[in-house]
Amino acid sequence: MEHAFIETKILADDAGLISGLAWKFGIPDRVGDMIEPGAFKGLKLPLPMLFGHDMNDPVGVWTEALETGAGLALEGRMLVEDVPRAREVRALVKAGAVGGLSIGFVTRKAVARTGGGRTIKALDLFEVSLVTAPMHPGARITGAKSAADAFRLAESLRRAAAAIRGN
Repeated sequence: MEHAFIETKILADDAGLISGLAWKFGIPDRVGDMIEPGAFKGLKLPLPMLFGHDMNDPVGVWTEALETGAGLALEGRMLVEDVPRAREVRALVKAGAVGGLSIGFVTRKAVARTGGGRTIKALDLFEVSLVTAPMHPGARITGAKSAADAFRLAESLRRAAAAIRGN
């Protein structure tokens, strides 16, 4: 089983909705592997959301995936209402103790890169894990918001718009 750690951006809310960038194109991981755009073609959803690549520690499910110019963007839901462990992991994400994503995949087509690592052209993605110490040096959570924060921001914006309109 091969694992590749990634640069990540994650946003998690109180309902357990979570999104992130599971692989950033154009930047190698610490072992020098790069994944090309198009390598995730044929991705089947939903995908398991695990903690630390532990097949016995599922904490949610990835329900949406999109290859963008930046990389592989994912959205899913942590099982916070149904699984006590998912509530624990969500608390760790929101506290900043868990800040990365890592993909579990099988390489279908790759070529060696000069200086080490591979350029992966095709793969089968079978899980994406939340991890504490991703291999990619830039891997980190850039934000974790609660639903209450979002409602406060929306109310502030509504008041500001009303003030501008003179209401």
